[in-house]
Amino acid sequence: MSNTISDMFKMEDLRKKILFTLLILVITRIGTVIPVPGINPTLLEQYFLSQSTSGNLGLVEYLNFFSGGAFSNFSLFTLGVMPYISMQIIVQLLMLIIPTLKKWGEDADGRRKIQKLTRYGTIVVCLLQSFVVTVYARSIQSYLPGVITIDMLPFTLISMLTVTAGSMILVWLGEKITQFGVGNGISLLIFAGIVARIPSALNVLIQGIIAGTINPVLVVVVLVMFIIVVALVVCEQEGERKIPVNYAKRVVGRKMYGAQSSYIPFKINPSGVIPVIFASAILSFPLQIASALGPNVRWLQSVANWLDPQGAPYLIIYTILIIAFAFFYTQVSLNPVEMAKQIRENGGSVPGVRSEKLEEYFTKVLNRIVLPGSIFLAFIALIPTLVQLIFKFPQSVAMLFGGTSLIILVGVELELMKQIESIMKMHHHEGFVGVKKIKSKNL
Repeated sequence: MSNTISDMFKMEDLRKKILFTLLILVITRIGTVIPVPGINPTLLEQYFLSQSTSGNLGLVEYLNFFSGGAFSNFSLFTLGVMPYISMQIIVQLLMLIIPTLKKWGEDADGRRKIQKLTRYGTIVVCLLQSFVVTVYARSIQSYLPGVITIDMLPFTLISMLTVTAGSMILVWLGEKITQFGVGNGISLLIFAGIVARIPSALNVLIQGIIAGTINPVLVVVVLVMFIIVVALVVCEQEGERKIPVNYAKRVVGRKMYGAQSSYIPFKINPSGVIPVIFASAILSFPLQIASALGPNVRWLQSVANWLDPQGAPYLIIYTILIIAFAFFYTQVSLNPVEMAKQIRENGGSVPGVRSEKLEEYFTKVLNRIVLPGSIFLAFIALIPTLVQLIFKFPQSVAMLFGGTSLIILVGVELELMKQIESIMKMHHHEGFVGVKKIKSKNL
């Protein structure tokens, strides 16, 4: 492993990509601790400390989870990249019902239009959510005067513009990572935010053990569960079903190509961490609005209470959304009709399946694979709540012992290692020893 890491930095192009990615991640972490103009960070810290002592930070911990602690700091990057992800979901759903958008997605020029539409829509979502954040800041001001140091109207306008600009800068930085660095930029920003929360969560865990509020035996039990779940998530991320495809002899131009045998790899979880991120984004949007405006609007307060992240309604909706997005994203990324069409056009066939039945066969196989995979994803996503309720762990600790954080950490890390390994193999290096051992499971 040490030789592999040294080889990574010996290759100039890979070294530049890694250093560029690290530089961008450092910039994003700095932005999470710079408060928006008009906020007194000292009093704000005192407020959240008092709320943490009384156990009233459930929603804040949830929103901090995706922003890497930026929400409780009221920083430039308070909203993170979740508005962009929410808008992506909206646009992809609209593509299913609006023929013009669906046509745009079929060519490069149309995809650029969709990307531009997504960015404009993200600005609208950011403005709405940033206004909700200012309302939440007003409620803190009423509880602890002095948190907001300027007049309310200028504070509202400046905060909305600052937070919206911060989210759009994050999206731009994420795209630059994808273009010039390693890994998927947006996923890496979420990954970095989760990793940044680990030291504070461990500190809370240690302090709880010292104070006697957390049983050390239970910590060991949860750690063992964590290791087992990590292994299961890796197997689930890498497991696949191979569909054999035979190609007959064919003539291309003046050359004749002989018969070939290949296969189509259908992963148990083709959509990766996308369903979990999408489901979290969809739920965090109304939850944030309902919780911030709830003190002033009675019915919104009822919605906020009903959508309590530890309550049964939230968990049921969350599970259904994960399963639904798993099927939805799989159909978008692996279209059975297109796959069957390409196989027929290239003279291919699947043993034991008639040519006109390929679409039906691929759809049936995908459904049988995705259903258990999505149920497993949903189960893993519910682990933090179970750990918190059963073992009485603090929420900040429970959210890092499984669930969404674990799926994102494992999924993004595996994809990052694979991309680095592919670059290293281009330079005739073996790549990560760990990656060589992580082989796809034939199902």
